Amino acid sequence: MYSSARFDLDPFLKHRARPMSKGDLLEMEGVIQDALGGGQYNIKVDQGGAIVRAQLSGRMRRHHIRVLPGDRVRVAVSPYDLSHGLIVYRGK
Repeated sequence: MYSSARFDLDPFLKHRARPMSKGDLLEMEGVIQDALGGGQYNIKVDQGGAIVRAQLSGRMRRHHIRVLPGDRVRVAVSPYDLSHGLIVYRGK
């Protein structure tokens, strides 16, 4: 739908920003510190020790994967806002 060739050919679309894809997200490992209301979690990230507020991704919600404080998780974070993310994987 939004191929790069389309943006290169049409001069009016050249200045419009392309939508982000899943490949544009940064993935970080961390440990869940505490569970907040509304399906939100505070995660302490290994890189730099920052705290990221994240929620479960849709696939994890659909398959009823549960996470608890102390679990190791992988978080996908947007490069534009490093304080919010999605939990995409629960480790052992």
